[in-house]
Amino acid sequence: MKPQAIQFSAIIKQNGNMNAAYVEFPFSTEELFNKKGLIKIKATFDNKVEYRGSLAKMKSDCHILGLTQEIRKQLGKTFGDEVSVSLIEDKEERIVEIADDIAFIFNENPSAKALFDKMSYTHRKEYIRWIEEAKKQETRENRKTKMIQMILEGKKGI
Repeated sequence: MKPQAIQFSAIIKQNGNMNAAYVEFPFSTEELFNKKGLIKIKATFDNKVEYRGSLAKMKSDCHILGLTQEIRKQLGKTFGDEVSVSLIEDKEERIVEIADDIAFIFNENPSAKALFDKMSYTHRKEYIRWIEEAKKQETRENRKTKMIQMILEGKKGI
């Protein structure tokens, strides 16, 4: 049985002075999900842009859902604009696909791989995306080495 999507419209708000945006979740997460803290979700904005993220309680009265710069760009929207949101709880395991050349460097550095595996999905995704966004092979190689160093130094993300 497919879960019933929760639908609402909200105004895109700016987080302080940062180029970061969010919408407020206008319902009780306790009533809907039986949870108070972080809730992993799959959302669709304006019926066209899909996103996997979380509803979070960030020193706010209600839970909020972030809208990345990339999502706002795809929607052609910014702070103060209205957006429609459809979301469901995301119960699927969050797996980060790791290319063979990155897997190889992890095989050579098992302690870094162990630390990487303990990181949150978001931090693992950030590291892999950073490497894969390299346009030149040389940059990719440098970033793989740098990633191993950063992980071993305890850095959670880029």
